[in-house]
Amino acid sequence: MSALCRTAGGRHKRMPARWLRRAVTFACLVLPVFGAQAVPAFARQTHQPCTSCHVGGFGPQLTPFGRQFKMLAYTLKVGDDTKVPLSMMLVEAFTRTARAQPDPPAQGFDRNNNLELEQASAFLAGRLTEHLGVLAQATYSDNGGKLGWDNAELRYARTFQASGHAGIWGVSLNNNPGLSDVFNTTPAWQYPYMSPDLAPSAPAAPVLFGGMAGRVLGASAYMQLDGAWYLEAGGYRSLSPAFLRTVNADFAGRIAGIAPYARMTYTRNMKRGNFEVGGMLLSMRRGLAGTDAAGRMVSLGGPTDRFQDVGVDASYQFIDGSEHIVTVKALYVDEHQRLDATYASGGAEHRSNSLQSLNVNASYWYQNTWGVTLGAFSTKGSRDALLYPVTGRPDTNGDMVEFNWNPFGKADSWASPFANLRLGVQYTFYTRFSGARSNFDGAGRNASDNNTLFVYTWLAL
Repeated sequence: MSALCRTAGGRHKRMPARWLRRAVTFACLVLPVFGAQAVPAFARQTHQPCTSCHVGGFGPQLTPFGRQFKMLAYTLKVGDDTKVPLSMMLVEAFTRTARAQPDPPAQGFDRNNNLELEQASAFLAGRLTEHLGVLAQATYSDNGGKLGWDNAELRYARTFQASGHAGIWGVSLNNNPGLSDVFNTTPAWQYPYMSPDLAPSAPAAPVLFGGMAGRVLGASAYMQLDGAWYLEAGGYRSLSPAFLRTVNADFAGRIAGIAPYARMTYTRNMKRGNFEVGGMLLSMRRGLAGTDAAGRMVSLGGPTDRFQDVGVDASYQFIDGSEHIVTVKALYVDEHQRLDATYASGGAEHRSNSLQSLNVNASYWYQNTWGVTLGAFSTKGSRDALLYPVTGRPDTNGDMVEFNWNPFGKADSWASPFANLRLGVQYTFYTRFSGARSNFDGAGRNASDNNTLFVYTWLAL
């Protein structure tokens, strides 16, 4: 599983957090003594170790088998026994920035050196009928202290053969553009798979990078042909502010009509790996959000802002049995903005703006147990003094390095397939932040002051 979209902010609940933290600590101390294995609900359904579907024996990076399992709607099943497709996930994390932040990152936390129950999630994940499957997540976090919905997908799929060709076709109903993807290059699933929510982040990103996650509902139809070509097209609509309050998700303005999304990839399979290249399109017109007399978020109506995202991506996997696995992934997204609503409200200096985002990462895994990942990211944008105070630009660049230990997830792990564990140490280096290397906030804070150490324990049951 992955680090998925965060729930809306709210009151910090100390008692549930302390109780859940004790549960995490107990599990992390006890489970390594006895050993454990795999991604829970899917592994129990297929009787396969986590390494069959996931690089490193833990999600979310998918192997070729894992990609097919997802495209076939999570319906592959071994045996006649009936298992309830439920799982849970706990992530306990420590976050430290090179320099304490000017203010606490969230209510109930300190300016630095924060220990947090970052995610406590429940999943409904697996086969519902012969051709229908689901992956739905609800998440609680110390940051906000609320339980809300997270990534959710209902998928129907079938195989076909025609005119000498074979393939898969299906339909996905989900709440995040790119959630249906299988290559871990779309922002919904791309690296970093777990990241701190109590550290500074880039001041701007294309809407494809989570700008619609959990706030919309959409459907797309897809087809894979001969294991090579993949085509997907669909559209998304806004969910009402009342519904989003119910599921503790943010309302960021109402989408005008339907926001179309399209995806195309080509995959070439090789003797010991595969290569993929593709692209994606997203177009959205969205109005501004405001508050009513009761302080609840509502749509303001009036003019809209238009966002048009065009992305290109590529990925490569080298799989030498279970000994050595190398993955390389890259995504570039160019976003054109027509900010009629924001300009009219005095929030933007220019009506037309743009953002360009590049993310590249490479990982190496030894025996699906020890992993190291190197990543680089860069976001650049046009100058706008109102959108980006102080420097006038959103430009943010940096690098990442991460070390992982996944002791379980293999075929010979204990209690297969009921539990899995990942320990991670991640460090993020910023060379530019919010348009500057130094004094980006006008108060003497430098980009390197946001360098972040993130240590986590990720448990799946």
